[in-house]
Amino acid sequence: MIEIVRLHGVPVSIISDRDARFTSKFWKGLQLALGTRLDFNTTFHPQTDGQRERLNQVLEDMLRACVLEFSGSWDSHLHMMEFAYNNSYQATIGMTPFEALYGKYYRSSVCWCEIRHKSYANVRRKDLEFNVEDMVFLKVAPMKGVLRFEKKGKLSPRFVGPFEILERIGPVAYRLALPPSLSVVHDVFHVSMLRKYVADPTHVVDFEPLQIYEDLSYEEQPVEILAREVNMLRSQGISLVKVLWRNHGVEEATWEREEDMRAQYPKLFED
Repeated sequence: MIEIVRLHGVPVSIISDRDARFTSKFWKGLQLALGTRLDFNTTFHPQTDGQRERLNQVLEDMLRACVLEFSGSWDSHLHMMEFAYNNSYQATIGMTPFEALYGKYYRSSVCWCEIRHKSYANVRRKDLEFNVEDMVFLKVAPMKGVLRFEKKGKLSPRFVGPFEILERIGPVAYRLALPPSLSVVHDVFHVSMLRKYVADPTHVVDFEPLQIYEDLSYEEQPVEILAREVNMLRSQGISLVKVLWRNHGVEEATWEREEDMRAQYPKLFED
């Protein structure tokens, strides 16, 4: 009501998953009173709401870039990310979100040049290709369910490397020279898993401290406990520990439940 209805009015319909919050009697009753139709997607079929899924993917990529650039102070730069997205052309509506909402362009050199640059890019665009002996990054992903950074684990860097290309296998696959620590991983990868190497060590996750699994996932590892505190909820105290994670600075240390950390990383608490 405060952020949506106040500014934009009551929506005609809302597409969502079948989370208990969206299927509750309160939520259904509220939307019925407002005259909003509720549409639910099919279980394990997020393509029903593909536009929202794509938006989430774009915002996640923008946030990841913000985290890599500003590290521990990334949240203080979110207003810049919001402006960048709202002032970017959206093909689905044929204009920027700013223009759709306010009926006018917002002054920005990016907005002025975007269409012209797009036409230049389309003329010059070609399928991604690499040559033998090129250096590339390999795409990996944090394991699902790992405590590290709670929800912010999605913002971890996606690539390790660089690795040398040994051989081209067909039009869209390449064989890489992997180190012994990645011996469990098959050494042939689709081109979509690779990114051209650009010499900037601040944007790379070093593969040596990581245990890469066969499905190209890895688990974040805690280094040490920096501090402890107890949060009181009514009459119950919850013990928390501030954890320093490998490949991340002190400013990115996170507070975690001590009980969960002891269960998942018992060696961290050995004296």
